[in-house]
Amino acid sequence: MNLLSNFPKIHHFLCTTFFLISNIHFALCEIKDTHILDDSRPMIMFERFGFSQGGHVDISVKDVSWKSKNPKAEYSPSSMGFFLARDSSFVRIINESQHAKSFCLLSSRYVKLIFRFDTFTVNSTNNGSILIEDPDEYNLVFGNCQPEFEVSMYVHTEMYNLQYGIKDFLPAGQTELPRLYFIFFLIYTCLFVLWVFTCIKQRPTVDKIHIIMGALLLVKALKMICASEDKMYVSKTGTPHGWDVAFYIFGFFKGIMLFTVIVLIGTGWSFLKPYLQEREKNVLMIVIPLQVLENIAYVVISETGPATKDWMTWNQLFLLIDIICCCAVFFPIIWSIRSLREASKTDGKAARNLQKLTLFKQFYIFVVGYLYFTRVVVSSIGALLDYRYEWVMNALAEAASLPTERNPYLLVDDEEEMVASQILQDDDSFEL
Repeated sequence: MNLLSNFPKIHHFLCTTFFLISNIHFALCEIKDTHILDDSRPMIMFERFGFSQGGHVDISVKDVSWKSKNPKAEYSPSSMGFFLARDSSFVRIINESQHAKSFCLLSSRYVKLIFRFDTFTVNSTNNGSILIEDPDEYNLVFGNCQPEFEVSMYVHTEMYNLQYGIKDFLPAGQTELPRLYFIFFLIYTCLFVLWVFTCIKQRPTVDKIHIIMGALLLVKALKMICASEDKMYVSKTGTPHGWDVAFYIFGFFKGIMLFTVIVLIGTGWSFLKPYLQEREKNVLMIVIPLQVLENIAYVVISETGPATKDWMTWNQLFLLIDIICCCAVFFPIIWSIRSLREASKTDGKAARNLQKLTLFKQFYIFVVGYLYFTRVVVSSIGALLDYRYEWVMNALAEAASLPTERNPYLLVDDEEEMVASQILQDDDSFEL
């Protein structure tokens, strides 16, 4: 075995993988069964989990086999095994690898070794467990210091904390999520009821967009109750008992409806005009299929886990699609603002156009703020928070989604008309 000859490749792989994984917030926490097939990666990430005092990791590995891409390579079972490592340890491991000869991940002083494959034979079964005496957020990793060998195996993992002697399969930072999601379910339900009551009371002024927004509130509420039940069952049993399927379904409709509502409001549909122009239809025809693909990517990411070879690719695809959708929704808003700006110079309705321009400018700022906050600020805050307060990220993201009251239907008199006309001539703040 010559580990030194493979060191440059291993080192490059470790640097890239550690950097990418350290910036991803895993949603995986339940009992997992993973099939690894002909995999030669130096490091395979299985799960990330936040442990409290006395947490446990249990692993069962069966049907282990390996084959060499190099017929002359000599297999060393001590060069393969499972270990735990903190995020903060990755940089130290990389630094350590630069100074150690024939470096192997399993020998690093910064990892908690669970077991090596020393005692393994072909198609054998082995169990391993470890008690967490130093609470922190750990990554469960399989290390292969002989990348010329491809490994196949079935891996069963259970990671949990003990609460009053009872197993809790949720990470320490997610124990509040069932309660949090249920609170948001109640909030969205109340908002939906209030919205329906308002629409019935003001039926003459209700537009189609108001009905779609009511449906969005309903879907959000159903998504929250499914998320609450999902996390509750995972906490108690380690599996979601089918609630994850319902969560994905309502999450699918929520994602499509949210971006559709933003685009429709941005175009002024049912407020400025009862129709969509061809370019606005094209935006919808781009955003809706992308949202379908984004939800598929999200399900794959959530259900397969980082141990899957293509998991990182699906993550990158998910982020790329999300960025494209976020950028696409700005175009209709900008088009509407420009159209109103041009119309204000010719139609003699300056005050009304000023009101609409102000509304669309505020909507533009709101959309920018919402997307920036949920995509950038929340992740940045999460990176600074202690792992035990991971639930705060979810609370912030959901709180940002709560609707705000805004009434665009205002009456103006002749004096306001003259003032508004002068404002539109002098003020260039509505130009984009």
